[in-house]
Amino acid sequence: MENQRADGADLTRVNSYQWPSGHVAHLTEGQLGALARFKKICQEKGYYHPGDDKIPPTHDDETLLRYLRARKFVTQEAFTQFKDTEDWRKEHQLDKLYDTIDIHEYDQTRRLYPQWTGRRDKRGIPFYVYEIGDLDPKEVSVYSNSKDSKKQSTNTKTPWRMLKLFALYENLCRFILPMCSAIPDRPHGETPISQSNNIVDMSGVGFQKLWNLRSHMSDASKLATAHYPETLDRIFVVGAPSYFPTVWGWVQKWFDPITVSKIFILSPKDMASTLSKYVDKDNFPKKYGGNLDWKFGDMPNLEPAIVKSMRWKEDIELNGHRTLPIGPIRWEYDENGDLMAMAVGTENGKPRRRVIAGLHPEPTVAPLALSPGRVDAPLSHTASQQHSTATANMASSDLENNAEACTNGTPSPAAASRAGTSSTKFAQQDGTHAHGQLADGTPQQHRDARGERQAVVEPNTVGQAPKEHPMKEPDFEEPQPSMMEQAKDMAGQAVEQAKGLPTTVMSAVGMGGQTTEGSKEATEARKEDPAIDRMDGRNVEEFLRSQTKSKPEQT
Repeated sequence: MENQRADGADLTRVNSYQWPSGHVAHLTEGQLGALARFKKICQEKGYYHPGDDKIPPTHDDETLLRYLRARKFVTQEAFTQFKDTEDWRKEHQLDKLYDTIDIHEYDQTRRLYPQWTGRRDKRGIPFYVYEIGDLDPKEVSVYSNSKDSKKQSTNTKTPWRMLKLFALYENLCRFILPMCSAIPDRPHGETPISQSNNIVDMSGVGFQKLWNLRSHMSDASKLATAHYPETLDRIFVVGAPSYFPTVWGWVQKWFDPITVSKIFILSPKDMASTLSKYVDKDNFPKKYGGNLDWKFGDMPNLEPAIVKSMRWKEDIELNGHRTLPIGPIRWEYDENGDLMAMAVGTENGKPRRRVIAGLHPEPTVAPLALSPGRVDAPLSHTASQQHSTATANMASSDLENNAEACTNGTPSPAAASRAGTSSTKFAQQDGTHAHGQLADGTPQQHRDARGERQAVVEPNTVGQAPKEHPMKEPDFEEPQPSMMEQAKDMAGQAVEQAKGLPTTVMSAVGMGGQTTEGSKEATEARKEDPAIDRMDGRNVEEFLRSQTKSKPEQT
């Protein structure tokens, strides 16, 4: 038992959970036990149903394992994230969003984030590219500050730019990953494909531009970390500025070792040879030493094996090769059990729903669920009763907790704190903390030291929250920092911005939030300073080298 934790998961690292380790059909006994416990917790709480002879499970094992891998197979932590995600999906009506988003707005968003090339690596995992230098910070700013679309069909206060970003992740999980899982010409067909590979191209990106784009890229980071965990495999950083390897070597200790093991910093000299170890040359772009005719912004140049496996209903070509229509696409099963690729969304104000291709799933490959969230299906009578009972118990518990808080806490003032209210508010006491406390006298009165009656007027009247009126502190002029203090502050900001640089790059593909427990300060928002933004690469590198010099040994 010394090689296991208390929850049963193995302590031995399993190849950083890189596919297929830690995935379906490649689990240790401890991981299988954690999966069983995770399912039980999710079912007891009403977030999962295992299915029966008539209906499939609400979630497949590969989807559940994403949360377990993200939380190192600690079941309770995995459930917390899983529950939060399911609640989040319901709140933002992601099924409806994906089916109704305007296809041109979707395509505008696609051009600002990592894009699928239409190809896969040697394991069958989809291959994406993100050229940061191709982004215009002004265009990104206009996009980020755009008002909500009038065509928005979901009732949520979430900014429209974020809803469109949600749709991109849904496309990965609803279309690309299920398709790559169903293509039979890949190793480990017993294991579904649930992750992607990414090139992050930093060619021509200065420190200032990268810093100005950090908020845009952190949107993807926060989203993936919170609600699409473990959908990223390897990241290949190319075209990095000269100072980046120094920065990365300095700060990678703040990141989880599993995250670090997935990142490759490639120099121009070894870029093509390293990529060729993981991806066939025909499947990565010519710009990086491959043979693929594809550039950032293009629609996918579909791999011949993918084209051959599908039965096409629409013939869409770009530059002489097969591609896909713009907008969201998802899979559905037809009456024969075959997969049908359905182009959805809204086009010119009208719903789009047309079949573009079919795919017959081979029994030799393991499928992936067609949605990253709960698949709605009618529960059996018994399961419905169990779910209703669990929900009722949770609601009852919440009510008891709220009642206790109102009795012992601050929401309801003590009975002695007031004995009256104004006559106009008296009728509103029914059902409130003031009910029955005043039958005579409105408002409450008392005699002062002179014996005169004084009415008590306080802010705790019915329908109002307690109001605090703290005495204002006298204003004192803040002392101005000295020149030396300002210089120290500027140097500290340079360090913090340099720390955030690798996080910003990882944010480009959604991994910026995966720091170790003791390094939360590395991902916190940093105060900007124009002087720091104007620093060139040489100054940054020289500053960082001075910070990382070995100190002389004390004698």
